[in-house]
Amino acid sequence: MTTSQGAAGSGQPYNGIPARELDGLRWQPTMPDGTGVELARLAGGGIAVRNASDPDGPALIYTKAEIEALIGGAADGDFDGLLA
Repeated sequence: MTTSQGAAGSGQPYNGIPARELDGLRWQPTMPDGTGVELARLAGGGIAVRNASDPDGPALIYTKAEIEALIGGAADGDFDGLLA
């Protein structure tokens, strides 16, 4: 798994890939109690995201730049309106 792009059957991670198929990843929880989402770095530098309550369910695959933009936007308050 060397890239954040791919299609089903290509051997590469793709959006919606069952997280159980992403072998050897170290999933990092976002909440101390293990709820929420979990993230894991892919060999090619991308980031996989899965629902902590469904660890075998689908994973979304993002580039490093996409995750950086998300974290930066959260830090800047860009998404505060979603919580109001």
